[in-house]
Parts: sequence; C-alpha cells; structure tokens
Amino acid sequence: MVHRGCRPHRNEGLTTTVKWYQDGTLHFGLGIEDTFVPQTRAGERALDEYELTEHYENWHGDLQLASDVGAQFIRWGIPWHRVNPAPGEWDWEWVDRVLGRFDELGIRPIIDLLHYGTPLWMQSEFAHPDFARHFADYAVACAERYRDRVTDYTPVNEPMIHARFSGDVAYWPPYLSGERGYNTIALALAEGFVRAQRGIAEVLGERATFVHVDATARFAGDVDGQHRPLVALQRAQSFLVEDLVTGGVDERHDMLGSLRASGVTDDTLAWFASHAVKPDVMGVNYYPRHSTQLMEEGIVHAGGFVDPWPTQDDGVAGLEELLRTYAHRYGAPVMLTETCVTASVEERIAWLDASVASVRGLREGGLDVVGYTWWPLFDMYEWTYRHADTPRSESLLTMGLFDLVESSQGLLRRKNPVADRFRQVATDAAANAPISRTGAAR
Repeated sequence: MVHRGCRPHRNEGLTTTVKWYQDGTLHFGLGIEDTFVPQTRAGERALDEYELTEHYENWHGDLQLASDVGAQFIRWGIPWHRVNPAPGEWDWEWVDRVLGRFDELGIRPIIDLLHYGTPLWMQSEFAHPDFARHFADYAVACAERYRDRVTDYTPVNEPMIHARFSGDVAYWPPYLSGERGYNTIALALAEGFVRAQRGIAEVLGERATFVHVDATARFAGDVDGQHRPLVALQRAQSFLVEDLVTGGVDERHDMLGSLRASGVTDDTLAWFASHAVKPDVMGVNYYPRHSTQLMEEGIVHAGGFVDPWPTQDDGVAGLEELLRTYAHRYGAPVMLTETCVTASVEERIAWLDASVASVRGLREGGLDVVGYTWWPLFDMYEWTYRHADTPRSESLLTMGLFDLVESSQGLLRRKNPVADRFRQVATDAAANAPISRTGAAR
C-alpha cells in the first residue's frame, strides 16, 4: 500500500543552538546492520540484513535494547528498496513507526540513506544513467517527510566498498570490473551523494548535520616491493568518493590519470569542484582484524576485498592512525562510526575497553573525536550468505551486545556481558557530559 499521509509530528528536542557534535562530549552509540542487496540471480539470493535478523518484526524491542544500554544515537538505515517500490511511489508506513519509536525513547537517529542496494526497478543499479537523480529524489523525500524528526544523515555509507564490490571485483550488482569499473561506480555514487546532500540541506537548512562515513584501507607487509603499485592505487581509491564530493580532485590528485583514462572529463571534475559538499563529521569505520591488508612477498593479489587477502591486527595503533588521517584530510571532527571484533565475548570486551581508551586518549591529545559506535547492536549475518545455499545460522557473525538465538518463535535477542560493559562506558560519558547552552540533553 502506498502512503502519502500527513507529516509526522515535530520533535522540539532537535532544535538546538549547539549541535550535538559541538558540545564537547564523546557520544556513544550503536548501529543496526542494514546492508541491502535485494537483487537476485542464479546462485545469488537477496541479502537484506533487516530480514535476516528479523528487525522488520522486532524493531520496537530492538530500539528498547539500545536505550537500555545507554545508546545516545543509533546509526540506522532506511530500506530504499522497500520505501520506493516503483518510480514515484512511496511506502513510509514502517519507517514512520520506527522513527516514532526513536522519538519515544529519546535516541538520536543518524540515518543511512544508502547502505548498498538500490530498488529492484532501477536497472543497472549504480550504473543507471539516472541513478544520481533518483537517489537525490529519494533523499529529498526522506528529508521532507521527516524534517521535524530527523536532522542527521549519512548519504552514502562506505562508498569505497560500494565501488569495490560493484565496480571492481564484480561481486555485487551491476557487476562491473577493473579500474574503469571502479571509477564508473565511484563517479555515480559521488554525484548522487552531492545531489542528495544539497537537496537535504535545502529542506533542513542549518539544522542539517551530515555524517560522512567510509570504510578504511590500511596496508602492511610488502608495501614497497612487488605490491607497491597496487597499494598506491588502492590507497588512492579508498579516498576517491570523499575527495570528489568535497571538491578535492584536482590536477595533483593521485587518481587523476586513472579517471582520465576512464573517460572522465575536465568538465565533470569542474562540476564536483563547484558543487562540493562537506562533512560536518567525518566517520571512520575500523575493524582491527579486517581493516589492514597484509601484503606478502611472492603472493599475487588480484585486488579488492573479495580476493582473500590475509589481514594484520594493528589494534589501536591502526585506529589512531586512521582517525588522525581523516581528520587532517577533511578538516572536520571525526567519529568512530563502526568498530568491533567478531570473536568471543571476552575478546569483544577487551577491544571495547582498548578502543574506548584509545579514543579518549586522542581527545585528550587535542583530536576532535566526537563519537564512538559499536557495530552492531546485535549479531548479523555474513555477506557471503548471498552466495551460499546454507541456512542463515551458518552465516552468523558473533559481533553484538546481544546474541541472536534461533528458536521456534524466531530469533531471540539474548544479552551478553559486552552489553553491560558498553552500558557502563556510555552512561559514564553521559553523566560527565557538559550542559549545552540550550539545556538540551540531545
């Protein structure tokens, strides 16, 4: 059923003089895994994490769990493929209810507009000639409908992974490959990103806050030997979309030659320079056991994350390096927008403690780190589920504050000790937060 009903009620708590990331506090939040790749073909089934984790049914209680452990914000995604089932048609009923629950609990939503997949009606997905226009229309529709309820948006989550999986290694639709494929998807995402952010800003004005979020790529081992060209390329690729949207691709950019070889014109780059948008907060996703690729002498790497490269756990050293790198490169406050280890409860607690201490140390040293996000609230399912034919239970990743437990009533959420530790650090931070000039808690 398509709904074009009345706009949700106004949330007065969102109208503050000092924005949340400017109040001097380290904010603690959570994410709910929201990867959507709804397209199917032979040997590839739909990947919808909300469906797999039964969040569509359990959203009310899931947000309560986040509130119970002291989350001040939740990174949460709108399923574009569901709310926009056909061109020009919108079904907001489920999203209305979920965002109403955010209001009830007093948790700030930071909305992911694009966490991978596009609607099924959009042929060629990100390579569709009108992708950027359709994406901007969707973003503006969200901003208009929730203008009195939501002010914080991540237009495109992890554009580097989008471009790698969809445009380099042909793992996800539209299955492009190689350097030219990467650039094709990166340019499309960047244009959509710019048009979406500018459209939201027109609706919300100064109230809008944009949290840009990307995955991170570090390299260790044989980085100066046989792998030097590949490492240089992938380092440059990891920044490409954010550099495009912020107007940073010029004659000195490391990707300029590659872009021109892919047919990108000076007029296109001039458009990005003249329409640049900036992050209010630059989000860094860092997983200590996955974010650093180990380059080994004598091993031929095809490139991309599908090629099963070994990784190196650089712990908090890698985290600190990347937060500093993004703060310096983009001149904005930074935020740890995803982190965890997929491991035992004891190992998860150890990483939580170490990473929180590291972030606090950076703040004491003068780096403007404004947020910490444990990802995810409850366990999720590995993306390889899409290419498997096994039950979802065989793809479970133990990452969350709450375990997902199979039962005859569906998936149960069972609290584990990581939740208690997160609640301790989050509530301690909230208790020590300064009072804003408006007196608002949010």
